[in-house]
Amino acid sequence: MMLGFLLARAGIEVIILEKHADFFRDFRGDTIHPSTMQMMHELGLLDDFLTVPHQEVKQLGAVFNNIPIQIADFTHLKVAKPVLGLMPQWDFLKFVQKHASEYPGFTLIMNANVTDIIKENGRVTGVKVDTNDGMQEVYASLVVGTDGRRSTVREKAGLKVISSGVPIDVLWFRFSRQKIDPEQTFGRFDNGRIMILINRDEYWQCGYIIDKGGYEIIQQQGLVRFRETLAQLSPFLANRVDELKSWDDVKLLTVDIDHLEKWYTDGLLCIGDAAHAMSPVGGVGINLAIQDAIATANILCKPLQQNVVIGTKTLALVQKRREFPTKVIQKLQITIQNGISNRRATGNTNKKPPLVFRLLTRFPILQRIPARVIGMGIRPEHVKTPEAK
Repeated sequence: MMLGFLLARAGIEVIILEKHADFFRDFRGDTIHPSTMQMMHELGLLDDFLTVPHQEVKQLGAVFNNIPIQIADFTHLKVAKPVLGLMPQWDFLKFVQKHASEYPGFTLIMNANVTDIIKENGRVTGVKVDTNDGMQEVYASLVVGTDGRRSTVREKAGLKVISSGVPIDVLWFRFSRQKIDPEQTFGRFDNGRIMILINRDEYWQCGYIIDKGGYEIIQQQGLVRFRETLAQLSPFLANRVDELKSWDDVKLLTVDIDHLEKWYTDGLLCIGDAAHAMSPVGGVGINLAIQDAIATANILCKPLQQNVVIGTKTLALVQKRREFPTKVIQKLQITIQNGISNRRATGNTNKKPPLVFRLLTRFPILQRIPARVIGMGIRPEHVKTPEAK
């Protein structure tokens, strides 16, 4: 959606194919990073954007064995709005769609499920799409796969996926929020058990870390025991754990970290999770995807405006620009996940927070480092595409 908006804004004809009938996906990443706030500022849309209902997080904290710690302070970032926003992803997408639709070259087709790519003389020239009106063929000078970690486009193109072993999965669910609850979005760490609590104003969006493939074991132990575990981990929620009526109220996120060896082939480019599936650690997947979109628009805008056939050398520039920051963040995620897994496997009962957490709390200036990594990423992008008059 973001790439389509930026290209349409530059006067380029764009068709976006959306598989579903709407944008509503519960338990999707809803974080709006300071880098995205800055992008909205560069587009002249920040004031309008901030009228969309959202919550703002200035600091990220955690509770480690009942010891409060501070992790990141976004207020020192040199951007127009130095906060982490929490906004339902469907509201974010509707906002972008509204502004993209102001440009005549922008087309969004819902209920359009891409099932295959079309090739002519070895070059990708379009896609096959299952629509309400039956199978259709859509042709384009360039196809961009943005269809996520289970990307049909990358599979049909035969692009090689390099996967990193991930030892954890996440269970997502929600509890109602009361006025006496903490205000802050935070994580709770207790003897290897971890739960993330995201303040969504009227409710808590919760993520509980489990061992890879361990959901079936938890189900076998029973919902009552799972509720008891959650109540022990976050005592202030103990009077609400019965809101989990059945396992239907719990959604499993299978965590993957992977990347394409090559993000492109002739006539096709993959970005976002289709090029590099991210872990939920740090909630940075959305940030990486939007940064990919900005870089892609910056690099491809001019040749698309000039109707130049975009070859693989040009597409390789996108990967060259975005591959390094992606690999750095994925390496950090793997390191953190392995630490979590090791603590769980060894039953580490050390009551003290890890040294890095103690340092962040004792020396607040150090909180600017994770704030920079989480909030801006590595090599943040800036909008360079023009607006067509």
